[in-house]
Amino acid sequence: MDPKRELTSVDLAALVTELNRYEGAKVDKAYLYGDDLLRFRMRDFDRGRVELFLEVGDVKRAHLVDPERVPDAPGRPPNFAMMLRNRLSGADFAGVEQFEFDRILVFEFERDDENTRLVVELFGQGNVAVLDETGEVVQSLETVRLKSRTVAPGSQYEFPASRLNPLTVSYEAFARNMEDSDTDVVRTLATQLNLGGLYAEELCTRAGVEKTTPIEEAGDDEYRALHGAIEELRTRLRSGDFDPRVYTDDTDGAGGADTSDDDGAVVDATPFPLEEHERKGLNSEAYDTFNDALDEYFFRLELDDGEDAEEAGSSRPDFEAEIEKKKRIIDQQEGAIEGFEQQAETERRRAELLYANYDLVDEVLSTVREARESGVPWDEIRETLAAGAEQGIPAAEAVVDVDGADGTVTIEIDGIEIEVVVDTGVEKNADRLYTEAKRIEEKKEGALTAIENTREELDAVKRRREEWEADDEDDEDDEAGADDEFEDRDWLSMESIPIRSSEQWYERFRWFHTSDGFLVIGGRNADQNEEIVTKYLNKHDLFFHTQAHGGPVTIVKATGPSEPSEAVEFPESTKEEAAQFAVSYSSVWKQGRFAGEAYLVTPDQVSKTPESGEYIEKGSFVIRGDRTYFRDVAAEVSIGIQCEGETRVIGGPPAAIDERVATSITVRPGRYAQNDAAKMLYRKFRDRFADQKFLRKVATPDKIQEFLPPGGSELVDE
Repeated sequence: MDPKRELTSVDLAALVTELNRYEGAKVDKAYLYGDDLLRFRMRDFDRGRVELFLEVGDVKRAHLVDPERVPDAPGRPPNFAMMLRNRLSGADFAGVEQFEFDRILVFEFERDDENTRLVVELFGQGNVAVLDETGEVVQSLETVRLKSRTVAPGSQYEFPASRLNPLTVSYEAFARNMEDSDTDVVRTLATQLNLGGLYAEELCTRAGVEKTTPIEEAGDDEYRALHGAIEELRTRLRSGDFDPRVYTDDTDGAGGADTSDDDGAVVDATPFPLEEHERKGLNSEAYDTFNDALDEYFFRLELDDGEDAEEAGSSRPDFEAEIEKKKRIIDQQEGAIEGFEQQAETERRRAELLYANYDLVDEVLSTVREARESGVPWDEIRETLAAGAEQGIPAAEAVVDVDGADGTVTIEIDGIEIEVVVDTGVEKNADRLYTEAKRIEEKKEGALTAIENTREELDAVKRRREEWEADDEDDEDDEAGADDEFEDRDWLSMESIPIRSSEQWYERFRWFHTSDGFLVIGGRNADQNEEIVTKYLNKHDLFFHTQAHGGPVTIVKATGPSEPSEAVEFPESTKEEAAQFAVSYSSVWKQGRFAGEAYLVTPDQVSKTPESGEYIEKGSFVIRGDRTYFRDVAAEVSIGIQCEGETRVIGGPPAAIDERVATSITVRPGRYAQNDAAKMLYRKFRDRFADQKFLRKVATPDKIQEFLPPGGSELVDE
């Protein structure tokens, strides 16, 4: 049995109950390990030191950790960790809630000067967004720009589309959702009721309902038994009536008894015992709290993963099992997509039937609405409609249910039941159904993306199998070491590229390193132009600019900002590359021109002092003396993915970039907006790399866009 690497919605519901017992704990400090593991060190009045871990990478978890197991603090904290410390240091933990029944946790922190919400997305690619009091994103680990939602600094945070919450659904709504399905009971619970495979099976077992029962053979008895099992689950989750377990798989075949750490690999941690796990012969260990169980589980999972990695070189991986697993996932995803299509079509059909039978529906709504305005109770309305149906009144005959709690009436037209809200007209009811169809179609788009990712993963497994059988790759290739160990690697076909990055002072400017190794920086705006000249231009550097208005101040650094200034001999190749950089990121590109000219002067020729009667705009300078011109310079840049040494996107003159990267694409002025060109580049890079996770980490469209010149662009055909 494969170990669990992501918490389920049920896990998060239980976790919320336990974590809220720590309300009032004070935040000391925040840490970021790598790209996806956050640690919050807090102090609780009764319990002392509290360590909260939030991980949103390949492993997705949220739980408290034993202080003895906390790793050493990382080195210099990145910007994200510093931002968290600035906002949360000394703040009170005010509680956490689960967004609906989704795998999203929302942490609340309160401080006298500002309150902060932390949204932790434990699904898909995973993400953490920090929100201010208005719900605006201050910063996020990943920027998300989709048709359905946006998560980006400066924007209002948008939750994913709402899903049905099985813990709060009424019996009537539960039965309707079950009846709308065309598959068996367990799959309907897993997908339409959002319970997932494991808990769908568990609820069937507890309710005494055969999980493979086709929906058309299930009835009120089965539905009430299942709904009762869900209500019992809800009660236990909200009351904290837990009996947490860590389950292990005894690979030697022994089972039934409690085990020690050496008796089997961990496969799951649950807030209470599961009959499904007992039936599979898994061993279980009891813990006092669910947080304790999760801490033990993920600690041992990491140990198990380490042992698996050590054994990888001496035994052949089970590629066939992994391939079959991916195929099963694809089958399930395809089934979900088919279900979304049917649901969307059903909602559209309902909306169309409302319009096609406008007079009938309007009569029903008007009759019920007038009765309610006259103070007639819902039960009496129901009885009156039933009597009218017996008399053959068409409007009354169409009504099959009246729900006073929700203020709705269910009408049957052409054999299809349609729930309409009494207080709104026919048009608004139809619009609501069209909107629901659109929401379901958006879920379908998400499922299509997921299936594409799974197919990429399947292809990656098949490639790994081929490489293993051909013995083309050394087993030690994935180990990180000195830079010379990375030479001559086929980065594009590697399944796991180690990520190595550090922040540099010049990264907020435009920048690149010339083919001769010199750093070149340029301003992104007038403020940065001003700052570069006044703060970073030293007497032995070179100053470049374009004849065209609106270009970046470009300087070639002879030495670093903290190093003593020394005279150096700059090669012609460095000067030519700096001139091309100045031209490419100027208004020449924005105007759609393919070439321009730049000039070179020394720092002592650059001044902020204008002639008498002249005025100098912010970011502009007076140049005195002779200039060295570079004419007919091509407006052209390369965008590439660097894998040796630092792993990142870089961009600049092709001569400087192409030799430093695993792959690159040349860009010229053209018709595609910056963000569209960045997405096109990302898709092309995605097709080239086997390690999709690496690419998503280091080369998102946002990161690529930082290196694109302002204005439209075209990708040059290879």
